Amino acid sequence: MKPVSVCRTVAIALLALSLSAPAAPAAEHDPWGTLTLQLENDRLARTDRHYTHGTRLTWVSEKGKFIPDWAGEFLDWLYGFVGGGARKQIGYTLGQNIYTPEDISTAGLVPDDRPYAGWLYVGLSLHATNTETIGDQEFDVLDTMEVDVGIVGPQSFAEDVQTAVHEVIGVGRANGWDNQLKNEPGIVVVFERKWRPRSPFRLGALEVDAIPHAGASLGNIWTGVNVGGTVRLGQKLSVDFGPPHIRPNLSGLGSFDSARSFAWYLFAGAEARLVARNIFLDGNTFADSHSVPKERLVGDFPVGLAIVIDRVRIAFTHAFRTREFKGQSRSDRFGALSVSWKF
Repeated sequence: MKPVSVCRTVAIALLALSLSAPAAPAAEHDPWGTLTLQLENDRLARTDRHYTHGTRLTWVSEKGKFIPDWAGEFLDWLYGFVGGGARKQIGYTLGQNIYTPEDISTAGLVPDDRPYAGWLYVGLSLHATNTETIGDQEFDVLDTMEVDVGIVGPQSFAEDVQTAVHEVIGVGRANGWDNQLKNEPGIVVVFERKWRPRSPFRLGALEVDAIPHAGASLGNIWTGVNVGGTVRLGQKLSVDFGPPHIRPNLSGLGSFDSARSFAWYLFAGAEARLVARNIFLDGNTFADSHSVPKERLVGDFPVGLAIVIDRVRIAFTHAFRTREFKGQSRSDRFGALSVSWKF
């Protein structure tokens, strides 16, 4: 079965389960948090090159729940400068990214294409939502601070995962993994802020909003700054801040508010990243390795659909990414599926 068919089958099954499940009494609606599984793959966009796969499993607490004392004190200190009242959440993540050159048939080094590389990591994130007035407009402001630590190189098991997946879906083996980046511990610290209008524009029964964002990342994995925004059209847009994606793609929050029935929206986003470091192009920090000269300015343009049925959110995304390195023959694209369950 093709990857696209698998995703469609999973989505239809989840929708059927959600629609057939009896509505829970109001007293039972007291979830602990949201578990989100994200899958990003270039085969979903009918390509097989560069950013070839990403998997990310995240749990984000409900607002005000399971916040350790140190995390609460840090957020209180941070928000002491801008006023209290922040609604706090904490998240934990396990993820893996896989990168290959366009030509995966040759066993030799492809010097003018990006290196083979994998990134296996765990992450801790803190989230705080506050209300802010800018001019005469009120916004829900989401701040995200995330620290990811992990390993690049053979110990990321990227070769093993890609080989196994390619065997399952009937795709030829990637033969150049002997040229991948060497083992290196990695860390990246991310800060990002999003502004969501509290009063979206209305078109009859539909709502329209625009969520700008700005952020920065620092570490030997990624270092840079980003700005962008997402435009959404649908119903009950206050259910979330947009669907989650795997960084460095622009991402919403893994958590969402229960729709209590049904919410949906179409979305289109754009983000510009000024890149100071990208280990997957620049190569290893402390050892000699394959590298290519990177583009300093990279853009992402995701479009898609998100639906929320009570405690389940499903999002489908098709993302376009501009050239990331000098001499890259064409821009990239990949597909993404995320499924979130509030429990």
